[in-house]
Amino acid sequence: MIRLKDVAERAGVSIMTASKVMRDAPDISAGTKARVKVVAKQLGYVPNAAAQSLRSLKSRFLGVIIPAITDPSWARVLLAIEERAHELNYEIIIAHSLNKEEREEECIQRLLARRVDGFFISPVYRLRPDAPIYQTLQIRGTPVVILGHGAPFCRQFVNVETDDIQASYTATQHLLQLGHKHIAFFGGPSAAPWSQERFEGYRRALREAGLEVDDRLVFQAGYTIDDGAKAALQFANETTHATAIQAVNDLVAIGCANTFLNQGIKIPEHLSLVGFGNFLVSENFRVPLTTMRQPKHRLGMAAMDSMVKLLHQERPESKRLRAEIIIRQSTAAPRPAS
Repeated sequence: MIRLKDVAERAGVSIMTASKVMRDAPDISAGTKARVKVVAKQLGYVPNAAAQSLRSLKSRFLGVIIPAITDPSWARVLLAIEERAHELNYEIIIAHSLNKEEREEECIQRLLARRVDGFFISPVYRLRPDAPIYQTLQIRGTPVVILGHGAPFCRQFVNVETDDIQASYTATQHLLQLGHKHIAFFGGPSAAPWSQERFEGYRRALREAGLEVDDRLVFQAGYTIDDGAKAALQFANETTHATAIQAVNDLVAIGCANTFLNQGIKIPEHLSLVGFGNFLVSENFRVPLTTMRQPKHRLGMAAMDSMVKLLHQERPESKRLRAEIIIRQSTAAPRPAS
């Protein structure tokens, strides 16, 4: 293994000078820096990150804890975080909570053991007002950016989120403007603030239109394609007058759409459908899906901006970004009553 000592000897400088060149110290001349860096490249020298970490007390690692990387809502968020982290000479370590509290705590503890400089966390939402592991992070003074909505157990940390109330309100308004009066809502996990906000946006739009929420049109659907398919079967087995469905996310929308299409129910001729998230599959689905486009790349960039401030002992403001509607072929005016 090539050592810094080898680089220094070949370049004709002291080990201290070679070390300063590797750290781009300002008190080394440009000519010396160029000579040492050429030698280091020729020898294939790679700085020892662990040794640098011990000297600086900074690991240059940032931990990211999300439910699962297979969830398409995270791809562009992670890409944005990694892009900025790379520019700032940080590395990202990704861990998956799988939406389990115990695993989330294990992930945090393991990353603390790796001495990460900060955390980005998509929380496992719980109904309890506190969570000991988040209290531990606060006591340690660890920089934390919450990816998503705050909740009582993690509200002490800065967060970045989509304005889900406004986004869901816009989606419902779109269906109302098309002439739909009976709009079903396929909701997500009851403990998740994003799910609660999307239901609230739906409720507000209905009430502004002079319509009350019909409990018979509200279904708990979860957040996966399978969840959407199950909710669609329940919907089909119940007698409703719904002419449109608003799903809590695109995966639920696609799951229920597959079920309906396989049963001969046409979209949007028989039933209009709106998703949420604008996942890549939505545009290329059997019936391209009308949906709300979340600002996923901007959320990742905003999260990294907040982290940079925290690492410099500044307190950033939480950020709430707006989504926009993307109208495709899955929505249309309801058919006239026969």
